[in-house]
Amino acid sequence: MSGFVAILNLDRAPVDRALLERMTQWLAYRGPDAQEVWCEASIGFGHTLLEITRGLTPDKQPARLGDHLWVVADARIDARAELLVKLKAKSRAADSLSLLSTDAQFILHAYDAWGEACVEHLLGDFSFVIWDAPKERLFCARDHFGVKPFFYAHVGTHLIVSNTLNCIRQHPSVSNRLNDLAIADFLLFNMNQDLSTTSFADIRRLPPAHVLVHERGSLSAQRYWELSVTTPIRYARETEYVEHFRELLDAAVADRMSTDSAGVLMSGGLDSPTVAASAQRVLARDGNHANLRAYTEVFDSLIPHEERRYAKLAADALGMPIEYLVSDHRKIFERAEVPEHFTPEPTHSACPDTNWDLTRQVSLRSRVAFTGYGGDPTLSGRISVHFQRLLEKRQFGRALGDALRFLTAEGRLSRLYIPLRLRILFAARRQGPLYPRWLNEDFERRLGLHERSVALSRGGTPPPSVRPEAHALVASPLWPNLFESHDSGLTRLPLDVRHPIFDLRLVNFLLALPRLPWCSDKELLREACRGELPDAVRLRRKTPLPVDLLVALLDRPEAAWIDRFEPIPELDQYVVRKRIPAVHRERNSWSAFMHLGPLSLNFWLRSMNW
Repeated sequence: MSGFVAILNLDRAPVDRALLERMTQWLAYRGPDAQEVWCEASIGFGHTLLEITRGLTPDKQPARLGDHLWVVADARIDARAELLVKLKAKSRAADSLSLLSTDAQFILHAYDAWGEACVEHLLGDFSFVIWDAPKERLFCARDHFGVKPFFYAHVGTHLIVSNTLNCIRQHPSVSNRLNDLAIADFLLFNMNQDLSTTSFADIRRLPPAHVLVHERGSLSAQRYWELSVTTPIRYARETEYVEHFRELLDAAVADRMSTDSAGVLMSGGLDSPTVAASAQRVLARDGNHANLRAYTEVFDSLIPHEERRYAKLAADALGMPIEYLVSDHRKIFERAEVPEHFTPEPTHSACPDTNWDLTRQVSLRSRVAFTGYGGDPTLSGRISVHFQRLLEKRQFGRALGDALRFLTAEGRLSRLYIPLRLRILFAARRQGPLYPRWLNEDFERRLGLHERSVALSRGGTPPPSVRPEAHALVASPLWPNLFESHDSGLTRLPLDVRHPIFDLRLVNFLLALPRLPWCSDKELLREACRGELPDAVRLRRKTPLPVDLLVALLDRPEAAWIDRFEPIPELDQYVVRKRIPAVHRERNSWSAFMHLGPLSLNFWLRSMNW
């Protein structure tokens, strides 16, 4: 994990080295192990390093290849052995590369071999900037799913890029002017729906799977990859599905297990314990005695909660020590005015960010953490669609056989979720999208917010895919936003959070699976962990919390103040304060969440003046 910044003066004026050094120093929290800057005429790079990788040479950056290519990167390049073979077949310059070479060296050699097409050969999580001196080209790229952030500002005669939004704001040419559409999206959807913008008018975000190129006075962003899985997987034996899944998951975990100590952000469900089981397999196979530890947030009294029990069952079965973060003492908006927890862009701050506490707990021992993110979207699949298609094709015998197979799966009778399915069905019929009445009319009219809300709530036409609902969920802007919330640019913690299920090889496999049996209640994970996780965890029902955390916090007497908050003047252009309904003791969590959005925005706008 690293922090980087680059400045290109488009008028060919020399880079202000003192300014570049200050901006690099500002990134020191991202990389406490080394700082370097490099300037040459109108281009300059700064880099701060957090050393993570076991057994490799230190990733000293800015790195160079000859006198013609320079790079700064926050990157982890995967599938190195395969890439090394391709590079050595393509270029003699790659003869100096080995599996122990740094990620930056692999990126430079890939660009040297394939030019702008290098991203078609790279796997992993990355954002990087390359200066191609002979072509006077600045070439930048962000990974397929947007795990690593990338921001840039083209203001006047300056192009400033960084993997940290607030670093770009340190440049004197970048203003604090807000992007009103991003603010509107926060109020309507809890996040910016446009992955190419930020909450600041001058600063843009490079979307996942895009490259940014400046050459011959022109700046352009282009997509280099599309999520497209249209061919279903069909194996002769069911065991092949499980074997292939374990093989791909182990490869994804192994590529991310380049450390002597790691934490697993582990729940008592299936996804993160499956990742933990894979990590233990990888360590045992490699004879590595890395310190792997589980970390779990629990509630003992605030809300009914069973994560402590199930997470401990999983950790004990895997032979992992486990630490708990007990969160019963939390209070609503308790960190909204604590500078240490100010965020670069608006976030809902009603529920305290326990993610920060958990990752901080990991960072005391390790510099790498694993999550189980990805199981829900990649294994999503409506079983009703499967049977509907069989009946449309008049395949009644197969429909009956599949129904019997579905109902007789191990533990199925305890996992039919009939009451929950009925509640969701009838709730969907009763309720339409919630649209707030408290938006400022001029703001609403100027940006066409009602029309935008309707259009984005409907969603677009899904592209052809094996399971369109899974494709739509994986492609959701939720994930880049979530990944950025774990990034050091927001947490300010020296910890690289990694998401093995969002490995491109594994995602392509999971999206190609048929709905039955593997996507039915995550049957694939339940089979893959047979013999490793106890049946109490492996066959556990998916159990929503009986009480929402936000509802529990709002039910406390000390939360009454939120209905009396006084807005700062800057909020008036977005919200009519007197129209916001009371939310103290509100029982509908989604309604409460939306109506607390203006208060979260109020706190964020106030933080801008600190």
